[in-house]
Amino acid sequence: MKKYLSFFRLRFTMGLQYRAAALAGIATQFFWGAMEILVFRAFYSADAGNFPMEFSAMVSYVWLQQAFLAFFSVWMLENEIFDTIMNGNIAYELCRPIDIYNMWFSRSIANRISRAVLRCFPILIIAALLPEPYGMSLPADIMHFIIFLITLILGLAVMVAFCMLIYVITFFTISPNGVRAILTSATEFLSGAIIPLPFFPRSIQRVLESLPFAAMQNVPLRIYSGNLTGAEMTWAVILQVFWLMVLVTGGKMLCAHAVRRATVQGG
Repeated sequence: MKKYLSFFRLRFTMGLQYRAAALAGIATQFFWGAMEILVFRAFYSADAGNFPMEFSAMVSYVWLQQAFLAFFSVWMLENEIFDTIMNGNIAYELCRPIDIYNMWFSRSIANRISRAVLRCFPILIIAALLPEPYGMSLPADIMHFIIFLITLILGLAVMVAFCMLIYVITFFTISPNGVRAILTSATEFLSGAIIPLPFFPRSIQRVLESLPFAAMQNVPLRIYSGNLTGAEMTWAVILQVFWLMVLVTGGKMLCAHAVRRATVQGG
């Protein structure tokens, strides 16, 4: 365990060095979130019908989505891992007395957390200071906030476990670009990153909520905003744990199979 904590610490420390990139990311994410909220505001104002989410809940959803973009954006994959597999440097990794899957998992977790730490607090502070109805509201109670933090960590773990599958699949392909593009686009749509899942037709929403994509950002953001409560919230947390176990177990098995069959050519 110590060696994987060392990989985590080194990658986390390295990620904190990119402060200029973080400042650019804060500005980009803040204005993107503001534009998204204004679009939803126009949508809500144009139709007085019932919406699946209160506008205040939608605002909190969007600001949290931008603040923790590094947690839940599947396209924030590590090119270094792809290069290691494609150029044959994986041979050096295999010579080490470590588990490849655990090392990449700890590095990926650290990379996403370091990016989020640099960006989330300024966005959350500014969003909390904005006037109604454009500012982020507080959670319903302290219990909802605690559950939000737990599901936020679980959602991050599910996202990284899913990304690990993308890395491992690269062992079986000539180029990772095709798989990467397809899975990135599908995940962004099915996880609620583009359109929150409550806005889908109810029959489709039930299916999407049972998939691993919904166990990423959908659960923590809806719990914080108050859109997910009671039995639905409990079931969503159970599904998060279930999909985390499935993805990690499947990823480890596939990785072990890939490593056994790996062939490194050249000298």
